[in-house]
Amino acid sequence: MRIGLFATCLGDTLFPEVVRATAVLLARLGHDVVFPPGQTCCGQMHVNTGYQREPVPLVRNFAEQFGDASIDAVVMPSGSCAGSVRHQHEIVARRYGDPALRTGVATVKAKTYELSELLVDVLGVTDVGAHFPHRVTYHPTCHSLRMLRVGEKPLKLLRAVDSIDLVELPEADACCGFGGTFAVKNADTSTAMLQDKMRDIATTGADFCTAGDSSCLMHIGGGLSRIGSGTRTLHLAQILAATRSTPYVATEAVR
Repeated sequence: MRIGLFATCLGDTLFPEVVRATAVLLARLGHDVVFPPGQTCCGQMHVNTGYQREPVPLVRNFAEQFGDASIDAVVMPSGSCAGSVRHQHEIVARRYGDPALRTGVATVKAKTYELSELLVDVLGVTDVGAHFPHRVTYHPTCHSLRMLRVGEKPLKLLRAVDSIDLVELPEADACCGFGGTFAVKNADTSTAMLQDKMRDIATTGADFCTAGDSSCLMHIGGGLSRIGSGTRTLHLAQILAATRSTPYVATEAVR
């Protein structure tokens, strides 16, 4: 399968190791990974903040970059960006776009997936040959849980990882408090929610807390580092990309 990889803004600017891990994983599974060089932000930040007309050029660019018929599927290591493409782009195109944009958005929407969705639902794989001999707990991010409804897919992938010690996170479906601009506009509430999430993570004794969104891991990881926690944050793609011959290097942990 020829798979178009969308890096996301955070992946491009702060966590390129997550994007690399996604490409390495898919290539190891035998797929042709392509990276359209003209890709930009998906526009999620604008829509979430109430500016629905402004991201029209971004939505159009996304449809043009990934609309090539030779690209069988589009993947991104981000539930929130996948949610934006699958739900918000259609709203923007319908309200402020032209017929060509609406057609382009519909075409790309139909083949866009968050990483765990692509692996389990499209490629039909749960055991990706990963090896990760550490205690791990999983935080299901809000967009993946509530908008994409990925359900057990990330956990199915993690359970199949060789040598992993996967422990359940108490109150797993509670928001970590990030929410993009929510953390800026409602800092006190965001911090209180983060404290609850860190408390629950602490009870697991996990070496790593993983998730499908670098944004949430950035928020959680920042909090954990400030309190001197021994738990690190790491994207799901990085765990799945690790093998016995190419193990995860701890200095790359998402902070």
